[in-house]
Amino acid sequence: MTIAKATFAGGCFWCTEAVFRQLEGVTEVIPGYIDGHLADPDYESVCRGNSGHAEAIELHYAPDTISYATLLQVFFLTHDPTTPNRQGNDIGTQYRSSIYTHSDSQQQEALDMIRQLDASGDYPAAIVTEVKPASHFYPAESYHHDYYQRNQNAGYCQVVISPKLHKLYRSLPGLLKTS
Repeated sequence: MTIAKATFAGGCFWCTEAVFRQLEGVTEVIPGYIDGHLADPDYESVCRGNSGHAEAIELHYAPDTISYATLLQVFFLTHDPTTPNRQGNDIGTQYRSSIYTHSDSQQQEALDMIRQLDASGDYPAAIVTEVKPASHFYPAESYHHDYYQRNQNAGYCQVVISPKLHKLYRSLPGLLKTS
């Protein structure tokens, strides 16, 4: 089985990790940090906003099962790509909307999808999602991995992550893992 890599930043990585873990064909989702100027950033430096990094996920997927275009569809469905440096109450450059590409074809697909979505009129403002080649990805500390799965009853999970998951379940049920 061929495995490919995709990297997305769409606000808090707890949210994006929880969403993409639900998808058939996604074999691994790693929360972490990308696109900053500090070597070996940690959660505190990223949250302070002085590392330049975005909270992101690196995911591994089987292109024969789920396409990159479908991953992009889920990415845009489950966050607001029109707000720079913000997702809901999470504010700061670490919460920017970005797609970090691993090939020229990923870059072209991402740019094409943004053009299509902007032309559709489905969003109240222009999409501000950055599309850039992936730089070094730093996995987050272990306590961030599987955060939603381990903390489903926490307030943030109930108020912010659960609605994203419900939107995915309602909108694209055919993409979900069956187990």
